[in-house]
Amino acid sequence: MLTYTAKHEFLIGIDSDGCTFDTMELKHKECFIPQTISHWGLQGVSKYAREAAEFVNLYSKSRGVNRFPGLIETLEWLQKRAEVAARGVKIEIPQELIDWVKSETKLGNPALKKTVEATQDPILAKTLAWSEAVNRQVGEIVREGVPPFPFVRESLEKMTDRADILVVSATPQEALIREWEEQDLAKYTAEICGQEIGTKKESLGYAQQVGNYAVNHILMVGDAPGDYRAAMANNALFFPINPGTEEKSWEKLDKEGLNRFFDGTFAGDYQKALLDEFDSYLPEKPSWKLI
Repeated sequence: MLTYTAKHEFLIGIDSDGCTFDTMELKHKECFIPQTISHWGLQGVSKYAREAAEFVNLYSKSRGVNRFPGLIETLEWLQKRAEVAARGVKIEIPQELIDWVKSETKLGNPALKKTVEATQDPILAKTLAWSEAVNRQVGEIVREGVPPFPFVRESLEKMTDRADILVVSATPQEALIREWEEQDLAKYTAEICGQEIGTKKESLGYAQQVGNYAVNHILMVGDAPGDYRAAMANNALFFPINPGTEEKSWEKLDKEGLNRFFDGTFAGDYQKALLDEFDSYLPEKPSWKLI
């Protein structure tokens, strides 16, 4: 649950990686993917593993997915890829991991560690080792020096006097706090909600319980379809930060979107036009040959 006290009649949730900070490609290409190849024995198909992981986490409608279901989806695409089958490499998707992802609501290392300690399951222990190695790599490579996109600070300044601001992310809490504090952005937020709090849908739901915000008084700002689904599940509005044109999106939010949100003209045609454009950026299926 959340600990902040509502101070305003509006709530704005903001995703972090790839939305506020240009860290998505850095984290996945330099941290997640090398550790995935190493821990899951994908060296023999590393080229295709990299393409699958990039498709899932960066360039498809799964963009921004939590790392654990993202790992499963990456392995699923590898299973279906013709070139992988031609090499005789068998891709295993552990049922133990699938079952844990289905049953656990707080998909993060703390919950996984508790399960591993309770069950001593070797597959889940391997998953935890992979996830912890990713975090170490992120800590080493994405330590500092990644500023927010242009117009993020201006937008936060405009939000702060009228809305409670939450970071709503699937990133571990520790990394979020470090990154937002390092760039002096944490001062704008009422609370920073990482994967340990719950899903993005749950975090927005908890916030609604705190503030009892009126209809059309909640806005989610995000760069991935999962952010949109979290908003819809909570009857919230959604402003997309379009992948590849983040600066333009933030400028539009700062100069146009926030004014519409606060004056009550965001819902309807304006929202639909934003969503139609956003939907065009990310495909559902990859371009490579499937078996």
